[in-house]
Amino acid sequence: MAILEVVIAPLGTGSTSISPYVADVHKVLKETSGIKYQLTPMGTIIEGEPDVLFPLLQRLHEVPFARGARRSMTIIRIDDRRDKELTMEGKLKSVEEKLSLASS
Repeated sequence: MAILEVVIAPLGTGSTSISPYVADVHKVLKETSGIKYQLTPMGTIIEGEPDVLFPLLQRLHEVPFARGARRSMTIIRIDDRRDKELTMEGKLKSVEEKLSLASS
């Protein structure tokens, strides 16, 4: 299981708003099986197997072009841990446990 963060930013659209593009990206995510995803104010976190995530990234990168953008910048960060199970919830829980130990 891998976790990735993706930011897809269309350029040269004539508007500073990107929320319509983000909404279209999330429509693709909603139709994709075998993943979990979470919208954040600065990007989207996606959890799944790499063989699902990498083809999905290409589809997501194409979303702005399908809406008429002539240029798009996609930024990706990937956390792929192979020694134990990796989940979004597990990563948060690990930090929260350490915070509660520090405040005790």
